[in-house]
Amino acid sequence: MKKKHHPKKKPSLFKKWTGKLHLWFGLSIGLIIFIVSITGTLFVFKDEVENFTRQDVIYHNEQNIAQKQILPIRVLEKMVDEQMKEKYKIHWVNVPIDKKMSYQFWWYEHNTEAWNYFDEFPIYKSAYVNPYTGKVLKVYDEKMGFFQIVKSIHWSFLLKQDWGKYVVGIPVIIFIIMLISGIILWWPKNKAARKQRFSFKWKNIKSWKRKNYDLHNILGFYASIFALIFSITGLFYAFLVVQMMIYFVFSGGNTVYPDFSHITTKAPIELRNETTLDKVISTTQAKYPDSYGFAIDLGHPHMDDHEHPNFSVFVKHLSYSYHKNSSLIFDENTGELLHTYNHEDKNFGEKTVAANYDIHVGSILGLPTKIIAFIVSLICASLPVTGFLIWWGRRKKAKKAI
Repeated sequence: MKKKHHPKKKPSLFKKWTGKLHLWFGLSIGLIIFIVSITGTLFVFKDEVENFTRQDVIYHNEQNIAQKQILPIRVLEKMVDEQMKEKYKIHWVNVPIDKKMSYQFWWYEHNTEAWNYFDEFPIYKSAYVNPYTGKVLKVYDEKMGFFQIVKSIHWSFLLKQDWGKYVVGIPVIIFIIMLISGIILWWPKNKAARKQRFSFKWKNIKSWKRKNYDLHNILGFYASIFALIFSITGLFYAFLVVQMMIYFVFSGGNTVYPDFSHITTKAPIELRNETTLDKVISTTQAKYPDSYGFAIDLGHPHMDDHEHPNFSVFVKHLSYSYHKNSSLIFDENTGELLHTYNHEDKNFGEKTVAANYDIHVGSILGLPTKIIAFIVSLICASLPVTGFLIWWGRRKKAKKAI
């Protein structure tokens, strides 16, 4: 006895229009999402690659350091200036807690009148320096470095950051809508259909179209939750309202971010001398002997110079992540410690905001989350490709039918 073939049930009007929206958005922003995703994939292991390629200069290899003294920071600055002869002043110095590691001096100037990445930063360099001798071990032009250019493409398509971030940010908002609509389209109607949606069943499947369809739907589903997280944390940098919403939600409804701008330098500038920053450095080292390191601004005027309400030092506690950090406020004329704000003092909203970058690039828990970020970004890059092939295949099929 032959089985009766029931006519295929037509999708609901809601799913029909969801599918159209998914298609139209995909065709309009597919290339942008591919570029943003593939550059995100390339950037994930930046630190691991640079730590390997720069290992000869990250550690200065100075012998018998227990019997030697690190040179005062202003002396080091002058020695580096003499060796480099750069047009611009050194902006800041990364000071490691591990005395076997080199200091990293940075030149960074931001031209707010430029319209593209290459003109926006007249200089963006770093020099690894032996803090015991003042010798510059190696200089890197970070501006022209592979990962920095990849990051700028990912961030603003090499356009000026102030508005280039919207060129990326708006398509990412559309991508979030596509992720949600994709889940709606994927969602199985019944238990039998559900079994086919969670895994690849290609044993008797030879059609590349079917395999491509499964790659788009199944991989898209498994990546969707992480893709939503990475997308929202990316929007954090493009839209202030996203930052405010994240803080509001995770702080339990707080609308005002902690403000320490009232803690400022009171001592007269006459008290500032060549050893003021050394006092700041030694105080920070004594307070956080188990941290990874901290950054010290050398206090020179710069192209986009703006008023700093106080002289603060950012302390990074972990080598692989920025989310666990502390900040110290000093009197910049005497080097006296005015205020301490540790990671433990922050509310959950502040901790979430501080963790946003690490969540976005996958470094929040080190290598395991970086692997997740790499795989998810790669899948996100594949979705516009597999989606386009699905549309193209159906388009050709429709033409043949006509």
